[in-house]
Amino acid sequence: MSMRLGMSTLSIRQLRLRRGGKTVLRDISLKVAAGELLVVIGRSGSGKSSLLRCINRLNDIEAGAIRLDGRDITELSVTQLRRTVGMLFQKSTAFEGTVADNIGYGARLHGQNLSRAAILELMAQASLEAELVDEPAEKLSGGQEQRLAIARALALSPSLLLLDEPTSALDPIATKSVEAALLRLRSEANLTMIWVSHSIGQARRVGSRVLLLEEGRVLRVDSVDNMLNPETGDARALAFAGGDEAGLQA
Repeated sequence: MSMRLGMSTLSIRQLRLRRGGKTVLRDISLKVAAGELLVVIGRSGSGKSSLLRCINRLNDIEAGAIRLDGRDITELSVTQLRRTVGMLFQKSTAFEGTVADNIGYGARLHGQNLSRAAILELMAQASLEAELVDEPAEKLSGGQEQRLAIARALALSPSLLLLDEPTSALDPIATKSVEAALLRLRSEANLTMIWVSHSIGQARRVGSRVLLLEEGRVLRVDSVDNMLNPETGDARALAFAGGDEAGLQA
């Protein structure tokens, strides 16, 4: 199995989301280029995860439009959309069965059966050790479980990957391992990525551009250097770090 070398462009125009009688996202407009890695930062409750959920139609927007490769996502079935747009959450769940069973799960839902060779290739792409292929998934460490989730997402050959704080529950060593796997994927498979993070340090390490959200609004979108340079960066973005490279504190 060869991963499709595809990149998606994303365009969001005047997006608005309400939930529980509260406006969560307000007039969000954004363009993400093919192959770009955009990092989204902001305080807890600023709307970061909600933005990702809108792109994958886990949230239904109140107004505005989201276009993937020029096509409104509402023109696609949810199944079609989620084959193109993969998503990785803060804490991934391993299903019952082996690592191989887990990686092939999504493909089976779409009527595909992955060969063992294809599963091993996906594991290599996600930097997951081949000797784990027949191990019970429930025995994996936190970092291995996240890399399993990456392999599972890649099984559907997405061209856009949404990452909702994928390393927030991991220790520093596992965090670096998952970061390295994702950056290698971006380079080798030409994936477009939107990465929500609470870590200024991580944004500097992985991003090409940074989007700063506050109370559901876009405050600024700029290059990592312009936004997060300790001497010349955006004071609003740097203030979120509270002087702590480990994360953005609410």
